[in-house]
Amino acid sequence: MVIAANLIPILHSSLTLASFLPSLPLDSLFSTQGIMIMLLAAYAGAMWMFLTSAPKVYTVMVSDLEIARQLYEGLLDLPAAEVPLHYYYNYEQTIGATGIDPLYMSSSPSWSNKTMTNGSDGLWYQLKKNTQLHIITGASLGTKNQQRHVCFDRDCLELILMRVEVRGLKFKIRNQKPLNFLVKDYEDRVIEMAEVTG
Repeated sequence: MVIAANLIPILHSSLTLASFLPSLPLDSLFSTQGIMIMLLAAYAGAMWMFLTSAPKVYTVMVSDLEIARQLYEGLLDLPAAEVPLHYYYNYEQTIGATGIDPLYMSSSPSWSNKTMTNGSDGLWYQLKKNTQLHIITGASLGTKNQQRHVCFDRDCLELILMRVEVRGLKFKIRNQKPLNFLVKDYEDRVIEMAEVTG
């Protein structure tokens, strides 16, 4: 048995904005205050989308830059960042430093094992698609003169620890909060990775 239904009158009925928002008077929605509230809501949504998709930079302070290069490039096999984010965002200009970017000054920037190093810039690696790792000097040596890598972001150290596990390196977790673990490289050097909580 087939029941025929006539849908044409339903499709031709006019649907207005008031039919979707019956309790909201249209004059208040399109008033100056209503439009301002809609604009602020749209701006908040756009900012949220921007901030959740913005590139992240994690900074790790190390006691020896060359040993760090061997760890991150050699053992962890992190790719060098093609464009370090401070060049992309004009980092020197934003912190008030005057002068010309050293990348443009030299005719050939110094490259070592695919990694750009330019004075105090440190090392830049691509940790994830939208996340870069910036390695700089400044950490003190640990106990028994072992190398120390210090970071303020737990997420960064968790990503590095995951990379250590995937690469099959020997490691030992010393503490969970704050995160602190040891990594042993192929030359039997022990490198301490420590989260600093402020």
